[in-house]
Amino acid sequence: MPAHSVDEPLVRRALELARQGTGLASPNPHVGAVIADTHGNVVGTGTYTYAGVKHAEILALEAAGAKARGGTLYINLEPHAHQGRTAPCTDALIAAGIQRVVASMLDPNPQVSGLGFEKLRAAGIEVEVGLLEEEARRLNEGFARYVRHGMPLVTLKSAMTLDGKIAPPREASDQGDDTSTPGGFSGHWITGELARAHAHELRHENDALLVGIGTMLADNPLLTDRSGRARRRPLLRVILDSRLRLPLTSRLVQSAAAERKNDVLIFCATAQENKKAELGRLGIRVESVPEIAAGRLDLTAILRRLGQLEITSLMIEGGSTINGTALAANIVDKLFLYYAPIILGRQGSVTFASGAAFLTMSQSAKVKDVRLHRFGEDLAVEGYLRDPYGE
Repeated sequence: MPAHSVDEPLVRRALELARQGTGLASPNPHVGAVIADTHGNVVGTGTYTYAGVKHAEILALEAAGAKARGGTLYINLEPHAHQGRTAPCTDALIAAGIQRVVASMLDPNPQVSGLGFEKLRAAGIEVEVGLLEEEARRLNEGFARYVRHGMPLVTLKSAMTLDGKIAPPREASDQGDDTSTPGGFSGHWITGELARAHAHELRHENDALLVGIGTMLADNPLLTDRSGRARRRPLLRVILDSRLRLPLTSRLVQSAAAERKNDVLIFCATAQENKKAELGRLGIRVESVPEIAAGRLDLTAILRRLGQLEITSLMIEGGSTINGTALAANIVDKLFLYYAPIILGRQGSVTFASGAAFLTMSQSAKVKDVRLHRFGEDLAVEGYLRDPYGE
């Protein structure tokens, strides 16, 4: 029987275990491990969670005990060979008598990539790499972007009509300072229940959610993760508000004040000190960042700051102006765009992206690795503007 026919189901199981760490592993990677004995029977499994500290390999070894000797480790990510919060997993694997390792991919951290496999091979362990690599890379793309560049993976998410409208005509405002309704308009949702439920799954997969003050003023949203799944730390709600206009009576402010989770961060350029102080008393962080133009906050500086806060993934759910500004600033790595089978067609309706953005076809953003999804009657396009593993 070919090795792949035996190995692939167990690597796939390791990937499923790794996915169980969604919302629980950040800022570290998602890792799942399976150990099979010399007869191919699964004798130990493990899923990494940040709060649990122990790595997936160690949990699987502990479950397997003496049955691990002579066995095979199946894992989605290279075991680490360096001293971090825990001792090197490679040392434990060698000591336990593991004879073979089947892994999906190298560690994306350029400082340690390949060292784990090198150490295992030096100890006489057979190492095979690359099985289900594409799935493994997608699972840890946020970690890859963060560990390679010190900034989160940025996903731009929006819901719109087939003719690319996110809202009917509405009086425009200035950026940070956005115009929009990201998921619906005039009291009606654009997309159906299945698409909206999936959008909350996307929120759950991200460490932070970003909108502009225009969305806050127009829709008064809470910006919460309503997937119902556990998180190690709350979804960070990030607001671009260049002049600090967010009302103290907004639902977001009131929820932050009541829950005291330290999960709201406002970026502004200028503001009255008394307003900043009042927001601080209500449990909301306010930080100043440079403007690149009047009312236009430096989005790259914001991403660097979020990286310092160990935010590995950020989803933008803003409106037309922020969408256009983010695209033009070249900060977007990934797109997830929902389309409802309706046409608004009204002159002056709000388009998905506005502003300077791109002037010619040759300058336009090119979306790669496109995937299509179906949610009931709605469609979604998922694609990349940049390789999260690239330079």
